[in-house]
Amino acid sequence: MNSTITRAHALDIASLELALVGNCSIGALVDGAARMLWCCMPRFDSPPVFHALLDSGRGVPRDGCFVIELQDFVRAEQHYDDGTAVLRTRLYDSAGQGVEVVDFAPRFEDHGRTFRPTQLVRRVRPLRGTPRVRVVLRPRFDWGAGVPMVTRGSNHLRFVMPDGVLRLTTNLPLTYVAEETWFALRESQSMVLGPDETLEGGLEETARRFEEQTVRYWRRWTRRLGVPLEWQDAVIRAAITLKLCQYEDTGAIVAAMTTSIPEAPGTARNWDYRYCWIRDAFFVVRALNTLSEVGTMEIYLRWLYDVAQAAAGGHVQPLFGLGLERELPEREIASLGGYRGMGPVRVGNQAHTHLQHDVYGNIVLGAAQAFHDRRLFRPGNIDDFRLLESMGEQAYRLHDQPDAGMWELRTRARVHTSSAIMSWAACDRLAKVARALGLHDREGLWRERADRVRARVLEAAWHPKRQCFVESFGGETLDASVLLMTEVGFIDPRDERFVKTFECLERTLCDGPFMRRYEAADDFGVPEVAFNVCAFWRIDALARLGRIDEAREAFEMMVARRNAVGLLSEDMVPSTGELWGNFPQTYSMVGIINGAVRLSRRWDTVV
Repeated sequence: MNSTITRAHALDIASLELALVGNCSIGALVDGAARMLWCCMPRFDSPPVFHALLDSGRGVPRDGCFVIELQDFVRAEQHYDDGTAVLRTRLYDSAGQGVEVVDFAPRFEDHGRTFRPTQLVRRVRPLRGTPRVRVVLRPRFDWGAGVPMVTRGSNHLRFVMPDGVLRLTTNLPLTYVAEETWFALRESQSMVLGPDETLEGGLEETARRFEEQTVRYWRRWTRRLGVPLEWQDAVIRAAITLKLCQYEDTGAIVAAMTTSIPEAPGTARNWDYRYCWIRDAFFVVRALNTLSEVGTMEIYLRWLYDVAQAAAGGHVQPLFGLGLERELPEREIASLGGYRGMGPVRVGNQAHTHLQHDVYGNIVLGAAQAFHDRRLFRPGNIDDFRLLESMGEQAYRLHDQPDAGMWELRTRARVHTSSAIMSWAACDRLAKVARALGLHDREGLWRERADRVRARVLEAAWHPKRQCFVESFGGETLDASVLLMTEVGFIDPRDERFVKTFECLERTLCDGPFMRRYEAADDFGVPEVAFNVCAFWRIDALARLGRIDEAREAFEMMVARRNAVGLLSEDMVPSTGELWGNFPQTYSMVGIINGAVRLSRRWDTVV
């Protein structure tokens, strides 16, 4: 995809017309005018060094950003290099002069290991004429409250902060960078921002080599994907984005790169998603597995088994920090005004204290393929199975006990249907794994338990008057999460009870192809916007029901609502298509992959 923006658009209020660059160590968000507005270092869940996205109620960003600005700017074009995480932004002035900015984080194989430093590279070159540019580089610490001390070397600037030093190495005139001076750009120049380390080799040569090797790495990575025939560009972009959301050092996968982008305008539904939810990570792993990208799963399983082992058969919280941190206390940041001035900005997430009983099913589901897939370097073994059985015991014990549910309600607990479905899935998958391992007595035990849980859900979650499955045992209201019944194999989609449930959901929660999460008011009132993954769940159900033409039409509409470089956030305003919620949202990107794989024509229809 290729976006074009005008000066009026580029200098307008903040939006989620953003591109993600990263390397599985860090990630940064860049807007269509080559402004880097968000980046956390040294981890995704660290405080930001660029925070302007969350202090964007005052117009053009001037603090907490890294901007390459073109004098007399009138328009821009932006796109990724095909099949890569390398971003190109072209800026043009009123005289037709232009510059190209290339953004990436180095990632490539080096000496048998993946080189992925905590480092961003920005390369800028003139396209036509002698354009005048300036660099505005203003990293901050302590969530925008702290200004670093700046020192100068022969070819670098050092930004000294309490928790470390950032170094900018560049062949641009340091005086112009330090003083934000306009100057004429006559040749290709480079900037490398990262730890306070000296580069090996010449800067321009190093930057060029890093770019070439990073492009080569990603194109080899995408070339190995088993993509569907149709919507290949959308699927490849989604796959790269999901991969970039894995913090590869530990294997954890963040739900999104940001915190506190409101789910809807002015609602205070502002949450920190820069952590690893076991539920979200399972869906990421499964989506990439469908494209034959099992490496992400292998790395994630190391993290997941550490979670399960630490639990010792007891309670597992639904999310953790990237380094397995258990305590993620939620607090509000007074120093930032919020996205478009819509605070509060929150750090941490209260959900780490919740009981969410679907977590045990998601642990088992996340690991189950490892016992059947012969491609893996380390297939699941009997010790892994015993560990997963301890999670299954919890799932079975808690399947009919109240919890906060997958939507993480803060003020009430119920026996949520979606949690009970995932408890069934834990028992069902353990029975299948036991069969694969030849443990027939354990297979029988887990099959019996799965059948008991299934019977309980079918009886307790059915509402006789509404003739549908509802959000909780004995409940009254509808919830889109019951669509997961078919996705995890709990019920045949042609079952009359599911068909009636689907019809009720369409009448109650849908705005055309878009879908809200639930109909009841939550802690903040009745939901107003569509939740993107729910729309993809509906598309999946349509396909399973044999309504393929409707599913394809709805899927095309969702693909068309991505931003200009192919990314989605968590939420959307159906009437305008405007994106809201944390970004890019892994759940939403998963939906693109799942929908394309399910709906695409087969390769043998054209080959």
